[in-house]
Amino acid sequence: MDPVSVDWSTFPAQDEYLWTRVEDGSVAARLRRVVAEWARRLGFDADRIARVQLAVTEGVSNLHKHARQGEVLLRVTRDGPGTALEMVCVDSGPGIADVPGMMVDGRSSAGTLGVGLGSITRIADHTGLYSLPGRGTVLTARFQAPGPRSAVPRYSGLLRPITGEEECGDAYAACRVGDVVYAVLCDGLGHGALAARAAAEAVRVARAESLPARPADLLERVHRGIAHTRGGAVAVAAVDAPAGLVTFAGVGNVAGWIVSGDRRRGMISVPGIAGQQARGLREHVYELPPDGVVVMHSDGLTGRWGPADFPGLFGCPPLVIAATLLRDAGVRRDDQAVLVVGPPGTR
Repeated sequence: MDPVSVDWSTFPAQDEYLWTRVEDGSVAARLRRVVAEWARRLGFDADRIARVQLAVTEGVSNLHKHARQGEVLLRVTRDGPGTALEMVCVDSGPGIADVPGMMVDGRSSAGTLGVGLGSITRIADHTGLYSLPGRGTVLTARFQAPGPRSAVPRYSGLLRPITGEEECGDAYAACRVGDVVYAVLCDGLGHGALAARAAAEAVRVARAESLPARPADLLERVHRGIAHTRGGAVAVAAVDAPAGLVTFAGVGNVAGWIVSGDRRRGMISVPGIAGQQARGLREHVYELPPDGVVVMHSDGLTGRWGPADFPGLFGCPPLVIAATLLRDAGVRRDDQAVLVVGPPGTR
């Protein structure tokens, strides 16, 4: 295949990405203002802005009334030609025993707004929900901006900076070339602005390369291209679902996994630091089952998770998977990043 021009999906800009703890109901007013500002910037009309604000209010209300350790993420995503606002609600609360029932429009377990989770489903272009009784709930909603529309991509990622830092020292990018999804994740060395600069530069170098390409070659170019930064751990994967193969190249402690059913297989990275010391860069090819999900994450997430801990999760949309893993495996005091590539036809 000749080199082609591609549209990469990357982590959002810092001023288009906001994590907020829901400790009281007043958070909703602040998030309504934020989402209105971003929506106007993206060209939403007044009626659509009001409806998105209603969805945000309902999401925050549910967390405040029913959840423990509730958090909301608002962000702008640019996936190829499509642009959207996304909301992610995460909690460690009691969970939902009757998920289909709670998604019926007009039902509310607290009898307050009287619209329940079904209102978010009705307002949003796409939603995702995963809940386990006693473990908590993850709800995602995507509101497509006016203009060119694109299907929800097979890949999605999330970032969360270490407590006390404004910038996350991790970064990611993904794109699709034909049937192959390319995924890149970098964990910048250390924390703060310098780590963020290294990670962002790694993603910039990868995006500048012509595709298709071998992951080992992309990794080598990133290694050379970030030599002027403090460096970091980097992994590159090429996920070819029709061929049933994943080609993976990594340096440092970015984890790569293939999940299928109740099994998880790790992918190999070599020791070193991209941009500083990285010898013997090479790639490995792995079998990808038809239902296989590829997960890449920084060491801000522990590797002590398995698909058996999350019944049904790996049939969910990639953003739901990423948010659930970030909640339950993101236990280390570090910058956190997770990037998920789902199989074709992921709902």
